[in-house]
Amino acid sequence: MSYPVTYYCPHCGTLVELPRDGYLADKSVTPYPFEGWTYVAPTEPFEDDAADGVRFVCGESDGVDWDPHDGVRGPDLNDPDRTGSGDDAGCGEPFYLSFVRYDEGAEIEPHAESELVTIDPDPRPSGPRGPGGPSGADRSDDGPNGGFW
Repeated sequence: MSYPVTYYCPHCGTLVELPRDGYLADKSVTPYPFEGWTYVAPTEPFEDDAADGVRFVCGESDGVDWDPHDGVRGPDLNDPDRTGSGDDAGCGEPFYLSFVRYDEGAEIEPHAESELVTIDPDPRPSGPRGPGGPSGADRSDDGPNGGFW
C-alpha cells in the first residue's frame, strides 16, 4: 500500500506529493545531490533499494503532484485563498530526495568530495618588511641597527 508524502522544494518552497511505501528511510531533501548516491526520476522504481534517492525538477517532473500554493517561501505566502491547480507550479530547479544508506550495518554519512589544494612553493617572507632603523646622520656609533634598536 502506498501513502502520499510531501516534500518542499529547497529553492522556492513548492510542495511535491510523491506516493511512497509504508516504510520511509528518508535522509534529506537538498538542492544538490550527494556524492556517490544514485538518483532516479519519480516515475522510475526507487523503493526496495532500487535507487539511493529521487531527483525532482521543480514543477516539471512527471508522476507527482505539484502544489505551488503551499510553499513556505513562495510568492503566495500571504495569499488567503491558497488554492490552485498546480499549473503555475515550480521554479524549474532540480532538487534531490536522498534515502538513508548503510554499509555493514552502519549508516553512511554523505560527504562532499575533498578538494585538493596546492600551496605555492615559492618562498614566502617570514614576516612583514619593516624599517631598518632610523636614518640619522650619526649611525656608525650604535652598531648594525642604527642606534635605535
